[in-house]
Amino acid sequence: MLPELRNQICEANRALEPSGLVRLTWGNVSGIDRASGLWGIKPSGVDYGALTPEDIVLMDLEGNIVEGKLRPSSDTKTHLHLYREFSEIGGITHTHSLYATVFSQAGRELPCFGTTHADHFYGTVPIVRALNQDEVDEDYEHFTGVAIVERLRELRLNPLEMPAVLQRHHAPFTFGKNAMDSVKNSIALEMCAQMALSSLTLNPDLASIPEHILDKHHLRKHGPGAYYGQK
Repeated sequence: MLPELRNQICEANRALEPSGLVRLTWGNVSGIDRASGLWGIKPSGVDYGALTPEDIVLMDLEGNIVEGKLRPSSDTKTHLHLYREFSEIGGITHTHSLYATVFSQAGRELPCFGTTHADHFYGTVPIVRALNQDEVDEDYEHFTGVAIVERLRELRLNPLEMPAVLQRHHAPFTFGKNAMDSVKNSIALEMCAQMALSSLTLNPDLASIPEHILDKHHLRKHGPGAYYGQK
């Protein structure tokens, strides 16, 4: 079923290792076909180099496995909740990339200090609260998704305008129009986190980018009158 979707998800997962975003099997990518209501995710613990499209586990939006012989990623319920709550999301990437995870573990949001960040993320990348004991005990992965949705809605953020969050004590999640788009946002997030940490080392009192420059750089690429790239 859905061979094109499975190919896309497989390709996106296989892109994680050469991008430098993952070590071992610390990451996963999923993608959804909204027309059918089916989505796919990397199977748990499978090496990226050995991954094939047939390994991708297809599921419905109730969390039932529709096709696939392997156990899906341990983060499946997080992805599922995000797809159910935000119809605009077409792909999700979760990694433990070094610099973005440093911010996550430190419980620090990622301010927008420059135009590279502004090109991809419309302002500060938010930190998501830690889960409480009851949530961890009841259904850790599901409530990870609940906390992410809660934070985005609290801040009134569109997940495609702010396609990244930092889960406190955990690691980043990024979103996109499709699986590979979410991987590209993970790459951008990691680079922005590295630049931010280096910038704060040079200038601990560094302030966020002025709002008018943030607006210009983000909207020229993503706004209704965007003119970046080719039509």
